Amino acid sequence: MKDLIDIRDLTEAEIDELVCTAEDIIANPDKYAEVCKRKKIATLFYEPSTRTRLSFEAAMLELGGSVIGFSAAADSSAAKGESVADTAKTVECFADIIAMRHPKEGAPYVASKNVDIPVINAGDGGHNHPTQTLTDLLTIHREKGTFENLVVGCCGDLKFGRTVHSLISAMSRYAGVKFVLISPEELKVPENVKTEILDKNNIPYVETTSLEDAMPELDILYMTRVQRERFFNEADYVRLKDTYILTPEKLENAKKTLSILHPLPRVNEISVEIDKDPRAVYFKQVKNGKYIRMALIMKLLGIKA
Repeated sequence: MKDLIDIRDLTEAEIDELVCTAEDIIANPDKYAEVCKRKKIATLFYEPSTRTRLSFEAAMLELGGSVIGFSAAADSSAAKGESVADTAKTVECFADIIAMRHPKEGAPYVASKNVDIPVINAGDGGHNHPTQTLTDLLTIHREKGTFENLVVGCCGDLKFGRTVHSLISAMSRYAGVKFVLISPEELKVPENVKTEILDKNNIPYVETTSLEDAMPELDILYMTRVQRERFFNEADYVRLKDTYILTPEKLENAKKTLSILHPLPRVNEISVEIDKDPRAVYFKQVKNGKYIRMALIMKLLGIKA
């Protein structure tokens, strides 16, 4: 594997290997402190990001490497009209690996086809966000000890939510997984995700508009925000943005062993009162993102501790 553009680029064995490496990094950080010495990651972020960009940068720094790049398209030659391919070819002269976020679907793929160094898709439009999915998987594994026989509830914007699409794709590989898809009618999981992933792999799922009805059977609740930036119509966004707000009352019928994940940023879809509930793991999830990205950088650079 040279690049990571889509979570489907990874085999089940490769996912398990990355999770295992990340677990070892958490347990033995000193062992990894210098493994990427003299290596550089370029973070090319054409779209705003806090967690993803900083976690890639922290990951490389904690591996003993260094960071170059930009945090907005306006800070790069893209502002002058330079193509993604030309930017990637230029950056290849200075870096050993690229992490790219771009509003256009397929942009990291284009970059990967034009350079010989590894390219990681750090999010391309509403399409894919594979390292967020790896973060989610590491979090699920750390909380549950397995990927199998889990009921996974995905709640909120399931139409534009690239993290949800990638998570469904990844978790569908594991035995005994069932999905509960909770959304307004207008933000349901796209038909292609249902036909190409769920139906094709005979994965059981139900669609509902009621979070309360779904809650008692869930092992994982994956909350998402309604994303203003994916809407063409402000009125539709305003109408749908507060459809699901997770409060302590809504957790009354939930399992004591439930794990609540969220790719963040949250707006108001999870009450801050939930933060102190031991079932809330979304800030642990942020930290896990750094560790899984450390494991991924090492794998793509062919480095072992």
